Amino acid sequence: MTEPIKDSVEVALELDEKEVYAHIAHESAEDIIRIISSLDAERARLHGEIIYYRDDWDDLIRERIAKGKRHTAFDFYNPALLDIWEEKVEEIKGIKKKEKAAYAAVGGVIAATAVASLLLKQPYLILGLAMLPVILFIRDYTKEKLDLIYYELTQFFIDELTELVEKHSLPPERYKFKIFSGDYFGVTTRKAGTGLFAVIKAEKSESNH
Repeated sequence: MTEPIKDSVEVALELDEKEVYAHIAHESAEDIIRIISSLDAERARLHGEIIYYRDDWDDLIRERIAKGKRHTAFDFYNPALLDIWEEKVEEIKGIKKKEKAAYAAVGGVIAATAVASLLLKQPYLILGLAMLPVILFIRDYTKEKLDLIYYELTQFFIDELTELVEKHSLPPERYKFKIFSGDYFGVTTRKAGTGLFAVIKAEKSESNH
């Protein structure tokens, strides 16, 4: 009979104090690099790139919550990170909802002018069609706003990873991550096969492994 799989935090609590902190730092760093790659993949898709990268991090977190487990090692390292991530996710959803509502409103005006033109035999539809550039404005405005959110959030987690690696002397190469944009600070990018990977520039990190 196989032993039940233990939550990462449960494993950590069985170790001595030094190993606990090392374990938490490692688990947190691994979670962070998954978040970074997932966020940057969404940003790349926003720019029209065809990205096949998928990560189950979000589903995994929600599954842990449903089971009453601690969400992640962040509960010990920095619980505020999850709050920040959730807040930004809700902000992104809100922007997308507003975009759809704006499109619906413009479409409604155009449809109304079309109906008015048919009923009143007047070219009101021309006024409605004059609103088509508004759709382009909504699209571009939404794209720029979402891009900024994804960029800031990705850069934020890169900075957190840098701090974590330096503070606990983790080997940066061990926590390289898949990336699709090359405009972030504090990382070195390199080609590996057909993909692009990033490694943080940790000034004070010296591997203890």
